[in-house]
Amino acid sequence: MDMSEEVVTVSSSRLRSAVWNDFDRVKKGETFYATCRHCNRMLNGSSTSGTTHLRNHLIRCRGRANHDVNQLLTRGRRKQNTVAVTSYNYNQTPSKKEIVCVPSTNLEQGLRVGNVNEGSFYFDHRRSQLDLARMIIMHGYPLDMVEDIGFKRFVQNLQPLFDLVKVIGVEADCMEIYNKEKQKVYEELDKLPGKISLSADRWANGETEWLCLRAHYIDDSWELKKKILNFLAIDPSQAEDMLSEVIMTTLRNWDIDRKLFSLTIDDSSTYDKIVSRIRDQLCQHRFLMCEGQLFDVRCAASTVKLLVHDVLETSREITNKVRETIRHVKSSRETQEKFDEIVQLVGINGRKCLSLDSQLQWNSTYMMLEVALEYKDAFPQLQEQDPDFVYPSSLDWDRLRAITSILKFFHEVSSVFAGNKHITANTYFAEICDIHLQLIEWCQKSDDFISSLALKLKSKFDEYWKKCSLIMAIAAILDPRFKMKLVEYYYPQIYGDSAPDCIEIVSKCMKALYNGHAIYSPLAAHGQCSTSDSTGGVGKDRLTGFDRFLHETSLSQHTKSDLDKYLEEPLFPRSIDFSILNWWKVHEARYPVLSMMARNILGIPISKVSVESLFDTGDRSLNHCWSSLKSDILQALMCSQDWMRN
Repeated sequence: MDMSEEVVTVSSSRLRSAVWNDFDRVKKGETFYATCRHCNRMLNGSSTSGTTHLRNHLIRCRGRANHDVNQLLTRGRRKQNTVAVTSYNYNQTPSKKEIVCVPSTNLEQGLRVGNVNEGSFYFDHRRSQLDLARMIIMHGYPLDMVEDIGFKRFVQNLQPLFDLVKVIGVEADCMEIYNKEKQKVYEELDKLPGKISLSADRWANGETEWLCLRAHYIDDSWELKKKILNFLAIDPSQAEDMLSEVIMTTLRNWDIDRKLFSLTIDDSSTYDKIVSRIRDQLCQHRFLMCEGQLFDVRCAASTVKLLVHDVLETSREITNKVRETIRHVKSSRETQEKFDEIVQLVGINGRKCLSLDSQLQWNSTYMMLEVALEYKDAFPQLQEQDPDFVYPSSLDWDRLRAITSILKFFHEVSSVFAGNKHITANTYFAEICDIHLQLIEWCQKSDDFISSLALKLKSKFDEYWKKCSLIMAIAAILDPRFKMKLVEYYYPQIYGDSAPDCIEIVSKCMKALYNGHAIYSPLAAHGQCSTSDSTGGVGKDRLTGFDRFLHETSLSQHTKSDLDKYLEEPLFPRSIDFSILNWWKVHEARYPVLSMMARNILGIPISKVSVESLFDTGDRSLNHCWSSLKSDILQALMCSQDWMRN
């Protein structure tokens, strides 16, 4: 190529392809060329020849492959920290056709930046920092992972223009994300059409404890939601008035004290004074319906755990004998083989193998005992061959069979609680009534061991029933498949001759709660919650007084209410795929006041225990990566993780 003519560098705003980051466009005479900045080779630079040949050259260019990464970084920062990458939406994965990747054969020498198509945007450094913080929050990663050598090398090879941050920078980013997400949650709670129920949970890690406060509600789309509001470090020795004030402060800070309907807490007498103080404060301002009669809700799952704990404590000696028996069988390969031969000779078709339990999961103890009972007849044969072997006596086995049947019943009930992550309040009444009836039956057993245990369990259960049976009965009535019939079915079995009086108490509370909702929104009875002017915008309705007049006169004329119409209509057929929230969403216009009531009642967390910790014997434990963090950072991480995941 003759280069005797003068070569002029051409600058043009039309050169928008990312490939021109590595080429200079020059003009020789009337011809345009593209000069590679890495090897100075000149290629066709005509506007009609495209850029494919330029990209292909960059793939093979040795000068570019050996280019020092630091020079690449320096040049990139001079260009305002921008590098071209393929355009894609944050929530979408770019297709393979959109990205042309060039893998490096020697990362120590440098990095071959992938070539991309012409539809591209610039590298956003701040966005990448926040993406990193979001990843740490969502997956519970330790914050100091950003200072690990392996992580640094991975990120630098992946994107050399990204400035790796320190732990303090990640903390600041997490706080920024937390504050933005918190504002969203605040606005959502502010616009809710109904009430909010609160649950309080204790978390622990060693001697440190935290209080997790979570809001539960049904939104305007009739979806059940729950969100952590605060995650606070507490002193276990704190007095009840201090803990109650912590909860009240949370309610005020979120501006939901006037919206609160109920508080769900563990079934323990230690919380009685806390709940009482909060209820008294809210009742002073008339924030609670029915004078707070339905405010105190004790967790159903934690109550079952308490009952199971008493069962395991009573049978500890027998259970330990079973553990020692299993340990002996599994102590050596020879003993295990000997036991397997005996099992074959006796004709036992065991469905599962003997195994020891985890004492942190009570369902594993139940399963251990159930399997041990299957192999009961093989243990005497093993003792004949091994005189040192000691196994439970026949009386132990009889009691063990009774204990296992009790644990099996509680396991089945708990499995119902675990069957749905978004279980509504109407689901619990039948299960809790079955527990009540089963305890009555066990108390009447002729075996003193079982009857005395059952009396102990029933004494503890009765305290729970006294606090929570009313709210569960009302929730069951709001299920169109049952209405009053489920209460009328269970109460005679539980109360006998006193059943009519107990049913009347439920009916009166139901009516009082309905009237409270009617007063709370008196125009809802006529569907006059909002009106529009002739132009389609919201304007002043001059007949709102007339609507109130209609409402008041209809009450005096004994016009049928939503509640009356609902209870008189036939039951909705029972089916497996029935969705109570969808039913109320469809029938909201038909029962405007009762649907408001249903929204508030069905959103109550009758059980606050998560599915994954349903069978745990202790408090929920905190991720050890986060447990040593400062309280404000920990709260930001726990809340943000919950909000982002949901």
